[in-house]
Amino acid sequence: MDKSQLIGLLKSEGFSEKIINAFEKVKRENFVPENFKKLAYENIALPITESETISQPSTIAIALSMLKLKENQKVLEIGSGCGYVLALISEIVREKGKVCGVEIVQSLAEKSTQNLKEYKNIVIYNRNGKIRAEEAPFNRILISAAFEEVPKEILEQLEENGMLVAPVGPGFMQTLTSIRRIKDKFVVEKEIPGFIFVHFVE
Repeated sequence: MDKSQLIGLLKSEGFSEKIINAFEKVKRENFVPENFKKLAYENIALPITESETISQPSTIAIALSMLKLKENQKVLEIGSGCGYVLALISEIVREKGKVCGVEIVQSLAEKSTQNLKEYKNIVIYNRNGKIRAEEAPFNRILISAAFEEVPKEILEQLEENGMLVAPVGPGFMQTLTSIRRIKDKFVVEKEIPGFIFVHFVE
């Protein structure tokens, strides 16, 4: 599959124009290892280290759709890996938005910083994703690693009416879950089962 075919697939699945535009602008081949570049536009997850992956494009599109991103928002991604999703988010929130990535694997944090050097609205931290980010609270939070239950330390980084999307569930399969903060309550808005993510690393 080439890029135009992948874009056609995402269009056929009904994703919004702003999500499609982001996928059109960001070059996935810049975020995968050299030996996988020929597979960059296949709708599959690809390894970026021995234990980490870059997610399947359609899975990313679903998560971004559930986040309900808007221009000028402040967004956090925990488990930002190679930086591909950060770039997509940046294209959606635009220049006046703010995008923060947290990645515990030092080599990935360094590589993603290099990958994203042209993006002036992205900052990446190499540390545990449970640590409160300096930029908190956020309009949106995306967790790109699986939890059995979303930690309170992360939920509390949401601002009022903010939205978090994360793969939640024990074991091998997770449910992609969107949670909205309403005052001091965290309300599940949507659940889509059947996803496989790498597990969160402390």
